[in-house]
Amino acid sequence: FQPSRYGLYVYPNSFFQYEGEWKQGKKHGHGKLLFKDGSYYEGEFEDGEIMGNGLRYWASTGNTYSGQFMSGELHGHGVMQYKDGGKYEGEFSYGMRTGHGFLVDKDGQTYQGSFHNNKKHGTGKMTFKNGDKYEGDWILDQRQGHGVLQCADGTVYEGQWRNDVYNGQGTKIHCSGVIYDGLWINGYPAGMFIHYAIQLLTRIQHNALAVSLLINMTWL
Repeated sequence: FQPSRYGLYVYPNSFFQYEGEWKQGKKHGHGKLLFKDGSYYEGEFEDGEIMGNGLRYWASTGNTYSGQFMSGELHGHGVMQYKDGGKYEGEFSYGMRTGHGFLVDKDGQTYQGSFHNNKKHGTGKMTFKNGDKYEGDWILDQRQGHGVLQCADGTVYEGQWRNDVYNGQGTKIHCSGVIYDGLWINGYPAGMFIHYAIQLLTRIQHNALAVSLLINMTWL
């Protein structure tokens, strides 16, 4: 049995410097690993690896993470404080926001729900900076599937989404009291597209008639 020892070691390339506990020639226990650029990790080590709970600071971005690590990567539960004022608290998997978490971005917008590879993915609730609130399905940072949007002015939409806009069957109750229940295409009621199509067709027919009359008058 060899007890843990405490010491300072500067690596030959001078990029790393470690100060802390050692065991059998490996970083083991509590210690601090300093990087030449000012970044550092302070926390638990196991058999030479960053493993367990610790604090990581990146000098290049100004971001700070406090939480669980596995083999040097953010893995498990933790809190990431971003330099721009944003903050994430929740689950990480191999350095990425994956699982359930709570995110506040630099604009103060909040999202609570599922993440996959740093993106909102699954089900979640989001409050936007304009006061709108959405609860429902997400795919790769976009609202997609079924969801409910409650607008700050009192307007409510419940139904299908695709590519972050109303798409499919849905009901919108406007703050004015007007209700539309039916099919939506790219954020607009399908009826509007039919109306525009009729208008366009009428315009084309009108132009064709005008051209025909002009040709006939030319031959007179």
